[in-house]
Formats: sequence, structure tokens, C-alpha cells
Amino acid sequence: MSTTAMMTNLHGRLRNTYLPKSHGLLPLFEAVVNSIHAIEEAGVSTLDGRITAEILRRPQGQLGLDDERSKPGPVPAEDIIGFRIADNGVGFNDENFTSFQTLDSEHKIGKGCRGVGRLLWLKAFERVSVRSVYSSQENQLKLRQFRFDARDGVSAPMDAEAPPGAKRETTVHLDGFRKDYRDASRKTTGTIADCLFEHCLWYFVREGGAPEIVLVDGAERVNLHQVYEEHMHSDAVRESVDIGSYSFDLTHVRLRTSTQQVHILALCAGNRLVKEESINGRIPGLFGRIEDEDGGYVYACYVGSPFLDQAVRSERTGFDIAEEPSELLESTEITLPQIRDAVLGRAKEQLAPHLEANRAKSRQRVEDFVSQRAPRYRPILARVPQDELSVDPAISDRDLDVVLHRQLARIEEALLEEGHGLMAPGEAEDIADYERRLQGYLDKVQDIKRSDLANYVAHRRVILDLLEQAIKRQSDGRYAREELVHRLIMPLRRSSNEVLPDNCNLWLVDERLAFHDYLASDKPLQAMPITGSTDTKEPDIVALSVLDTAVLVSERKAPPLASIVVVEIKRPMRDDAGEGEDKDPIEQALGYVERIRNGQVMTSSGRPIPSADTIPGFCYVLCDITASIEKRCRMHDLRVTSDHMGYFGYNGSYRAYIEVVSFDRLVEAARQRNRAFFDKLGLPAD
Repeated sequence: MSTTAMMTNLHGRLRNTYLPKSHGLLPLFEAVVNSIHAIEEAGVSTLDGRITAEILRRPQGQLGLDDERSKPGPVPAEDIIGFRIADNGVGFNDENFTSFQTLDSEHKIGKGCRGVGRLLWLKAFERVSVRSVYSSQENQLKLRQFRFDARDGVSAPMDAEAPPGAKRETTVHLDGFRKDYRDASRKTTGTIADCLFEHCLWYFVREGGAPEIVLVDGAERVNLHQVYEEHMHSDAVRESVDIGSYSFDLTHVRLRTSTQQVHILALCAGNRLVKEESINGRIPGLFGRIEDEDGGYVYACYVGSPFLDQAVRSERTGFDIAEEPSELLESTEITLPQIRDAVLGRAKEQLAPHLEANRAKSRQRVEDFVSQRAPRYRPILARVPQDELSVDPAISDRDLDVVLHRQLARIEEALLEEGHGLMAPGEAEDIADYERRLQGYLDKVQDIKRSDLANYVAHRRVILDLLEQAIKRQSDGRYAREELVHRLIMPLRRSSNEVLPDNCNLWLVDERLAFHDYLASDKPLQAMPITGSTDTKEPDIVALSVLDTAVLVSERKAPPLASIVVVEIKRPMRDDAGEGEDKDPIEQALGYVERIRNGQVMTSSGRPIPSADTIPGFCYVLCDITASIEKRCRMHDLRVTSDHMGYFGYNGSYRAYIEVVSFDRLVEAARQRNRAFFDKLGLPAD
């Protein structure tokens, strides 16, 4: 039976090869790893192996260089246009050259090679030039040169005898660094050296180590063995764990660093780094640097396995491993969470002696936040496992609030489920056991209710702080507009049917305002179902309270069944009050009461109210007591309060009680009413 070889389309393969823009240095890393393999294949020891990776930059013109040097700060590095990687490995002998010409070659599959590394070269670079002095089967040194690009593929090689005095050496020149990859890649020698070291770290920590690898950038040279010595905090620790039917090799590494704060899990394939992910916070106390007697370090665990070798994507930028097992293969399929859990379990054992200090900082961060900012969580702290509250001490208040709220929600959900199972004792359950179970449930319920109350009180403390800031003079010398104060008390252009009670802070004015039949904020009188008015004027806040208890019939006059509350808010330190409703906030509030009465007041459900035209009114004017306001208060025959921070009185003609409250008095009175609650929670009242 005859067969026909399938043709390979290089352009199509390149189009279907994925290389993220942020991975523009991966072709360099692949070339260096190829050099490591070439040295091993040649039988050269790591002590004698040599690899040089040279950074090639675009020369700047003299004028441009002068311009750059005239600017303050360091001169920016020139653009990288390519890399030149040289090694004393086996070189492109006939077998290796044939393999290079074959996409998806299996020539070095035992080393984890997928035969597609050269495609990554052409994704980020325009062309590749290769010059290789290698030893032939007759042990003679030969020279082979060829080019590789997307248009022509691999050119016909130029083969010749090696020049006199030549030594075995192969140079790969990655030329024409594409702009989109170049712009997204590291630029400086030091950062490129660190990234290359990180990618090749496995070769340094394995038994036998790595050959000498030197990064050259002009006159600057960085030996990666020196980088290794600078970064390694202690010797690597190796062990294996079994997951399913596969063995996974773990290499625990501790790296010295002055800036790095991220602990990583590194998944490798074919002894090459493929994927990194942060494991900060995945182990209690694992965040920031870990301190021990030898200084600070960050932790990394490098994981290798035949399973990962099989699952790696051809471009070596990720793995085809499920996050969740499929139903059919649930008992046999290995998932990423299984790998993470197994590795983190071993990492926890390795790091246990060094994490207590971090755990103590974490506990203190939570304790301080709950004590000073969020006392609502105090009752649940004892019910949350300590490991689940291990947070980075640098976490923001916002993010910590989210963490604690998630724990509160979890407890509430479990409490709800438990409550459904407590309706009656179980069939075989002893009454004493049931009573203990019931009491435990009630204890948790009590903690949750305490948390709700604490949250309510803490919210009031925050609102008072915001109000105090709102009435102060701003940085530009002006005072905030009245809308800001208004929003703190009640959202604008809303009614009580449209706003949840938690979004209103009517208690700032009067606690009794929480009990109303209808309340409107900054809405026209004609839009309020309680007024029957056609007037388009917009009071700041209007409330109708209706007595909903039954009144026994008797000969004596029945008490009022309702009251009207009007709140007028003025801009802090406004001092232009004058005669007339448009200028006088007291007269303005009284006018609103009168208009509401004249419209035949009804309940919000449309039911009539007896003697609606005689419903008592309560008028609150919130403002600073300026000279013009004092004059209007005297004109209305109001009395000054004992603290001289407000005025009060009764207008018989309008049948309305009037209270003019300064903003300072508003804040102070609210603090005094809530002081006992603040003290109980440990919140400062002032």
C-alpha cells in the first residue's frame, strides 16, 4: 500500500502559532535552552560548557544621542533589534539539520522539545541566521551556514570545511525584532538577565547544574551563575508527589530579593518554564517576603512531570489541563486544582517554620481593621477558621472588607440551611442533644444579629464624619453646596417608595422621621400622592406621618391622626436671608406646610385624613446661624437655644412648630444621641 507525504505550509503554521506580545523574549529563552541541550548532546560537562547571549541594539545617531544626554536622568537604552546566541555544543550536524528542517520534529522529544521552537523565532523576529562549526561523523570539523525566514523557510545550506584554527561553535542570530514584541518586552540588561535566569532556573538547581551562561550588552556582561548566587537564599529541596497515576517532581526554591514580593508556582515541561502563577495568600502567612535568620526571601516551587510534558501546548505558553474534570473522566482525569493542592500541601510543610511571623501580622491587620473601621465583624471572628482570615497586611481596607463580608455571608448561608433542619428533633435524637443543638444555633443567630447592629452603628459614625467634612470650608476657600448635605440625609429626587431605608439618614434630623407614611426628597408638590396639590415648588424634604393605631370613639376630641414635616437645607455659611418666601427659609417651610394642607392631605395609599387642614406642621431649617438668619429668627419671634446654636418656637397662625438648627448643632446632637453606641463598639465619638 503506497502512501503520500503530507505537505507542510510554513505560513499557515506561523499564522496558527500563538505567541503573546508580552512573551517577546521567549524566542531568546528557547535558543538558550537549545544551547544547553546541544552542550549535553555533545557530552560536554557543565563546567566546560559555554553559552553567550548577546543583545544587539540599534545604534543611535550622534545628534540623537546628544539630545538624549541633555535630558535629566539616565540615558534610555537603544532599541533592541536582535540577539546573537553562541554555544560550544554539538552544532547543526546532518542529523540536527534534518530535524531543524522538519516541523514538529521528534528528534529531541525526550528532552521535552516539541519541534516548534523555531516557529516562535519567526513570530517575534523577521529572520534567523545560523553559523555552525560541528564535528562530522568522520570527526572532522565542518562549517554549515543557512538562513531561516517566513518567506523562504530554511535556505539551502552553505557547507564547507571549517577554517583553520576553528573550534566547535554554533551561533544563532535572531534578527529584526518586530516592533510590537519589542515594545512589550524588557529593555535593560539587568531585567533581561533576571528573566532569562528565571526561565532557566531549573537547569541551575538540578543535579549537575547549568553550563556557563553570559548575557552581553555592549561592554556590560552578566554571568547567570553570579545571578544565581545573588538570588539563591539556600539550597533547593527536591521531592516527588504522586497525583493519579503520575509522579510530579517538585523543586522548592528560596530566592533572595529586595523588591520581589510574589511567591510563585512554576509549571514546567521538558525542563522548561511554561507557566507561572502567584500563590500569595494560598497558604496562611504566605505573602510579602518571608523572614528568617538569614534574611528575607520569596518562595518558588518548580513542578515537572511526564503528565505536564504531554499536556503542554506546542508553543509552550500554557497547558491543556482542565480546571474541572469532565463527568466521564472524573475519577481518572488530573486537573489544575489537583496539582495546585498537592504542591501547596508540600509547600506548606516546607515553609511552616518561617510563616508564623507573617501570620501574626495578618491577625493584627484584621484585628485593627475590625476594631477601628468595621466592628460589625467582631461577633463572627471567633467563628471563622484562622487560616481563612490569613490576609496580606498590606491589603486595602476595601479589599479586607470584601474578605470579611464574604465570610459573614458564608456563615449566614450556613445558618439558614441549619435553621431548616431545626424545626423538630430527629427521630432518634435525644431531647438533651436537640436542646444543645438548638442552643448552638441560637448562639450563632445572636452573633449575626450583633454584627448587623454593629454595622448599623458604624454606618452612623461614618455618616457623621462625612457630614462634618461637608460643612467645612473647602480647599478653594468656598463651602460645599447644600446638595451635598442633602444627599447625606436623603438622596435627591426620590421618595420613600423608591429608596431603601438603609440609603437614608433621616436620623440626623429626627429619629422619628424613620416612621413615616410617605417621604419625598426634592420632588414637586404636584408629584406627591399625599398633597393633591398642583404646585410645582420643590421642598427639600417633606414627610407625612400617620398614626396607625385605632382610636376609641368618645365624646372628647380625638388626637391628631397625622403630622406634616418639612425640612429646608441651606448652603453652609450662606448669609443672604431676607424678607419674603424666596429669601426667608423659615417662611418658605411654613409656605410648604400651608400648600400641602390646602391640597387636602391624604395617605400615600389615597385614603382621606380627618381634618386635613388642621394637621400640625413641624418645620426644620438646617443652616449656619449667620447674621441674616438671626434676624429672620427674631422676626418670627423664635427663641434661642441654650447653646446659642439654634432657634425654636411655635407659629400659631400656621399651627406649626419651628426649629432652626445650625450644622454644628446638627452634628453634635447626633453624636450625643449615638455616643453610648459608639462607646460600646469602641468607636471614637469625636
